[in-house]
This record gives sequence, C-alpha cells and structure tokens, in this order.
Amino acid sequence: MSDIEYVVLLDDDGHEIGTAPKASVHGTDTALHLAFSCHVYNRRGQLLVTRRALGKAAWPGVWTNSFCGHPAPAEPVLDAVHRRAAFEVGLTLHDVSLALPLFRYRATDASGIVEHEICPVYIAYTDDEPQLNPDEVAEARWVDPAALDASITTTPWAFSPWLVLQAQQLELFSPHEQRRAS
Repeated sequence: MSDIEYVVLLDDDGHEIGTAPKASVHGTDTALHLAFSCHVYNRRGQLLVTRRALGKAAWPGVWTNSFCGHPAPAEPVLDAVHRRAAFEVGLTLHDVSLALPLFRYRATDASGIVEHEICPVYIAYTDDEPQLNPDEVAEARWVDPAALDASITTTPWAFSPWLVLQAQQLELFSPHEQRRAS
C-alpha cells in the first residue's frame, strides 16, 4: 500500500476529473479539488477550535475549525470526516450533519500557497476530549461560540480564511442544545 495521499480533482462545475498526489496539488497554482471541514460541539455547547501545526505547508499556526481533510478517491466524504476526526484530534463523532454542501473558496496564504476547494461543511458532536496529532494540530480549545464570533469579527486575520467564510454562512454561534451520545 502506498503512503502517497491522493486528492480528487474537480472541474468548475464540481465534477470529478481525476486524482493527484496531495503534495503536488497544494502550491502557488492549486487545482480545484474536493475537501471538507467539520465543526465539533461538546455537550456544554462549546465549539472546538484548533491551531494548525507549525509544520503545515499552508496557514501554519493559524486558528481554524475543529478539523479539515480530503476524501481519498472513491471514499465517501462522511467516511473521510470520521477518519480525519480520529486521525487529527482523536475524536469519535455522533450526530454528524451536512451544513453547507456547496461551500467553495480560494485563498492564498502569506507564503503564496493557494487553497482552492469545494469543501462541504459538517457539524458534529462528541463526548470525547481531543487527543491531538502534533503533525496536524498544535493546540485546541473548547470555546464559547459567541466569544469565537467576537474574535472572528474583530481579528479575522488571526483565523483561517475558510473559518471566517464558513462562520459568515453558518449559524455557528447560536446556542446549540446539548446532545446525548448516540
């Protein structure tokens, strides 16, 4: 089995047109590809935010949503969400729902690395405490959604561009009822 991670390439209409090694896709001329984001809440209604590891190629050290990832070729996106939750932040998820099925963005970080993704956005819940993979996440915090909203509003440059855009489109900061474990 190969250690090379592949991403799904997309045309402008969101149709699959092929695959490419992930390492070859993220650069200064990034092809449109499939990804996902997930926002995780706990029983107290707090939202998990993470700070990207300093070794990440794009947006190192920047605060962002709970976790992100790329489905492997032929992998259902929901399966990839659960896989990356376990891999990046050591969480088992329940009550996973698709919140923004057509979210799409293109952004360039300070080093010139471009993200260009169709990125369905999920909301999920957990009863776990994060167990961070240091190659992916430098630190994590459970935060009050209203406090996060205030921080994103006053200092959007301190957060990943996809978190800022998603927060504008989602009701991330409205109170979430406590969920029971599935």
